[in-house]
Amino acid sequence: MLEAARLLLKGEGYETRTARSPAALLAALDGEDFDAVLMDMNYSRDTTSGQEGLDLLPRILAQDPTLPVIVMTAWGSVDKAVEAMRRGARDFIEKPWDNARLAATVRTQVELARALRHGQRLETENRLLRPAGAPTLIAGSAAMQPVLRLMERVAPSDANVLIMGEHGTGKEVVAHWIHAASARAERPLVTVNVGGLSEGVFESELFGHVKGAFTDARTDRIGRFELADGGTIFLDEIGNLAPAQQARLLRVLQAGEFERVGSSRTKRVDVRVLAATNLDLHGETAAGRFREDLLFRLNTIEIHLPPLRERRDDIPPLAVHFLERYAARYGKRGLRFAPDALAALRAFDWPGNVRELDHAIERAVLMASGPAVGVADLGLHDRAGAAPDLEAMPLEEVEAVLIRKALARHGGNVSLAAKALGLSRSALYRRLERHGL
Repeated sequence: MLEAARLLLKGEGYETRTARSPAALLAALDGEDFDAVLMDMNYSRDTTSGQEGLDLLPRILAQDPTLPVIVMTAWGSVDKAVEAMRRGARDFIEKPWDNARLAATVRTQVELARALRHGQRLETENRLLRPAGAPTLIAGSAAMQPVLRLMERVAPSDANVLIMGEHGTGKEVVAHWIHAASARAERPLVTVNVGGLSEGVFESELFGHVKGAFTDARTDRIGRFELADGGTIFLDEIGNLAPAQQARLLRVLQAGEFERVGSSRTKRVDVRVLAATNLDLHGETAAGRFREDLLFRLNTIEIHLPPLRERRDDIPPLAVHFLERYAARYGKRGLRFAPDALAALRAFDWPGNVRELDHAIERAVLMASGPAVGVADLGLHDRAGAAPDLEAMPLEEVEAVLIRKALARHGGNVSLAAKALGLSRSALYRRLERHGL
């Protein structure tokens, strides 16, 4: 059996080691690093209880908690395999095994373990290398390396930065990272979704107002730019600003000056501006929908974030990261991915990008009823555009499905999706937040 498994895995491209006893296995683990362990539950000729394997499991995991252990058990002894999985095994194979299933199981567990270790390594690097307070960036793919290098170069400066990318690619995370790596890190980072501000509250939100400036102005109010003085302001969804709002914003970017609504007193602020959009502002400028002079003020440096479908190597570590976060939040520690779940995650195109992946994993953790997250828990069939039974769904879920479809149809463009749904941008933003999209 050892030789048969060795030859099978060799044909799959794996280098293997064999061991004939628990002591030999532990000695091998002590001397080398391995991607997975495939082990029987019994080692003595007169033993069929599986207790030897159950006793060996904690000793293996004590040496390397990230090492996936796949147990082998005779047909009809599945209860022993289930007990082994409760004690930390990742999967099981019935004997006599099916070659294709064994190879697929090993491949999946190796990939999962590598993703987990990669995520842990990135987290360690982030703790050691990233500025204090910067958010975790899981970005090991080749597509993200130029982005990371550009972020490291521009963060210490005071240059305004325009962050561009599809809906949900992590633009706000990048903005927080840049602020934390700047000389302004000890000062405030003020975030405002300018695309979601209506005409009536835009100036009051950004620049503040004085008592009596309008009917509901019962006291003076400080605006976002004044709050960010000495620090950084992050203007999200900047591409959705109406022309009149663009003109009002341009002055404070040009001169650092503004007046509160209802006041003639000019205030000055020293603020670094980070802005983000999922629109092509160069195209919007050419079409006359965005002011060229405002674009020049915003894009001293441009950072383009690739969509998740162009950085698929980041999907496994991101998925593991989200799984650990939500498993801890919802009291399901030890939850893991089933063999086919990670492959399904990697194959999916994720029109909502990292935000949609985050939401899918949270849903899966809540839906999972066993020790592992399965493909059905992820709900990818709805996300992939299959026709769900809308009549059987609650209204809240129907709305979420329609919103996802509208965003996917328009490439994540919130303005176009809102128009297709007959909503204002601000109304769609409220619904996106409510549905975790």
